[in-house]
Amino acid sequence: MQTIPPFGWLHIVRLGLVQACLGSVVVVTTSTLNRIMVVELALPALLPGLLVGWHYGVQMVRPRLGFGADEGRRSTPWMLGGVVVLALGGILASVATVWMASELWAGMALALLSFSMIGLGVSACGTSLLALMAKRVPDHMRAPAATLVWMMMIVGFAVTAVSVGKLIDPYSPAVLIQVMTGLACTVVLVAAISLWGLEGPVGLPTSTGSPISPSSAQVLPSGQRFKQVFQEVWAEPQARTFSIFVFLSMLAYSSQDLILEPFAGSVFGMSPGATTQLSGLHHSGVLAGMIWVAVAGSSWAKGRLGSVPTWMVWGCLISAVAMSGLCLGGIQGQSWPLKSNVFVLGVANGAFSIAAIATMMRLAGKGQGGREGTRMGLWGASQAIAFGLGGVLGTAASDLARWLISSPSLAYATVFGLEALMFALSAAVAVHVFRLDEPSSSPNSVFDSYQGAQQ
Repeated sequence: MQTIPPFGWLHIVRLGLVQACLGSVVVVTTSTLNRIMVVELALPALLPGLLVGWHYGVQMVRPRLGFGADEGRRSTPWMLGGVVVLALGGILASVATVWMASELWAGMALALLSFSMIGLGVSACGTSLLALMAKRVPDHMRAPAATLVWMMMIVGFAVTAVSVGKLIDPYSPAVLIQVMTGLACTVVLVAAISLWGLEGPVGLPTSTGSPISPSSAQVLPSGQRFKQVFQEVWAEPQARTFSIFVFLSMLAYSSQDLILEPFAGSVFGMSPGATTQLSGLHHSGVLAGMIWVAVAGSSWAKGRLGSVPTWMVWGCLISAVAMSGLCLGGIQGQSWPLKSNVFVLGVANGAFSIAAIATMMRLAGKGQGGREGTRMGLWGASQAIAFGLGGVLGTAASDLARWLISSPSLAYATVFGLEALMFALSAAVAVHVFRLDEPSSSPNSVFDSYQGAQQ
């Protein structure tokens, strides 16, 4: 019987281009438009913060969108449709930003609509993209594939930020809308070319025997049908436990972002330029951690550098230790090796995040078949909620601690201590996730069996 082979590196690169398209639009709406609202329009910084938080809140629809991809058994329409909705949302967001200068409330209403579209577009495309990778990427390629796709997204961030920054300088409302429209058209075109023929013909099974076409062609399911399937997925112990892990680990990860630079400035007296370099050092560490796990999870390493589950747990534990180091640094002050501490934190963050994505792709196929998109949607919603809360809770906890504790050093140390605790809890939950693979086995035997399966 003719089958569709699993994805190779060219297919993964094409998916990486789609992910880069997502990042290109999102980075402009969350950074460039943010700056224009605050600086050029002199609006409260809370406004763009709430809009970004809203776009994360909208992503709670990810399970429903993933279910839609499951029912159709085709991810391409959802991915391309998501990019189109995202691109339109980006254009409307630029129009809304310009409109706020003359009609504040009307502009805010349009901004709310546009950021809703951005959240929906990211949800539809991102969820279906990960579900497709879960179905078609072989086990031994999952960690390297996740690293490549996420690195391409980061490159999309960087290239777009630099290009758009140059094109809109000197700033004018008309130029902003023109540049955003050009970017939107470009990402839709690149995504369409990247997705053309990617999934192969309908009706053929993959080489592993898992079906791609629907087993029964039915009309679109009602809301009750989705509710039933979602309840079935939530009832799966491993899916439910992994969603808790995603929420805890990503909440800890995102909470540190907005307070790391203020901490370095307040406690260590670093200049704005120096704290920006410190943030860059952290991101360099994240990249190094991603690459390390990609190599460790490849067939070339054959487990010599540790398995993917091992690094998911140890990445969280080392992150907890590094956050504890920042606590001590806040107390000890200038003599603490802050740069080394931040770099280690970045490496650990990158390691656990890529290991989590690779694990996500593996676990999406566990349990009842044909539910990959719904599971990915559940975990994507957990991540979105964590990121939305993380930025708010991290800064709020920092402000509250400084209000209750007179010493800024002790206040920051308290917040970092809470984040270290969240990372430690994440590691414990991760161990439980893998225990559920083989309830009678110890964590080490689970890791060994997983590593053997990859080889």
